[in-house]
Amino acid sequence: MKVGIVMGSRSDYPVVERAEKILAGFGVDYVTRIISAHRTPSVAEEFASGAESAGIEVVIAAAGKAAHLAGVVAAYTPLPVIGLPVRSSTLDGLDSLLSTVQMPKGVPVATVAIDGAENAALLAIQILSLKYAELRRAMKTYKENMEREIVRIDAEFGGGR
Repeated sequence: MKVGIVMGSRSDYPVVERAEKILAGFGVDYVTRIISAHRTPSVAEEFASGAESAGIEVVIAAAGKAAHLAGVVAAYTPLPVIGLPVRSSTLDGLDSLLSTVQMPKGVPVATVAIDGAENAALLAIQILSLKYAELRRAMKTYKENMEREIVRIDAEFGGGR
C-alpha cells in the first residue's frame, strides 16, 4: 500500500508533513514530490501517468493559490486523487479551495478543507482500507480512540454541566 503525495512548492511542506505523520502512524508507505502543475507540467503528467505502475494506489495533491495540481494529476491517472488546498496569503486559502474543488465532469477530485492534511491522509487510508483489512481495523481503532478522548475531555470539563 502506497500513497503518492505531490505538492506545488516547498512552501507547502509544513502542511504536507502532517499528512505524512498520519500515514506513517498507520504504517502506510508514501512518496512525496514537489511538482508544479504550472512550472513543471511535463513532470506532473509523467508522475500522474506512471503513478499506478509505480505502485501508488491513492494520490494526495497539495497546492496553494491557483491550485490546479490535483486536477492535472486526476486528468492523467485512473487512481483516486485527494486535493489538499493550502492556505495562501492572497485570499486566505479560498482561492486554493475553489481551484481544487471545481473540477469539470469526468475529472473527480475528492477535496478536504484548507490545510486539512490530516483528513487527506485519513481519507487516503479509508480508501486503501477497502483493499487492506488491517487498515480497516486500524481505522476503527483510531475512531474509537478519538471518541474515548473526546468523552474523557468532556468528563474533565464537567460532563455537560
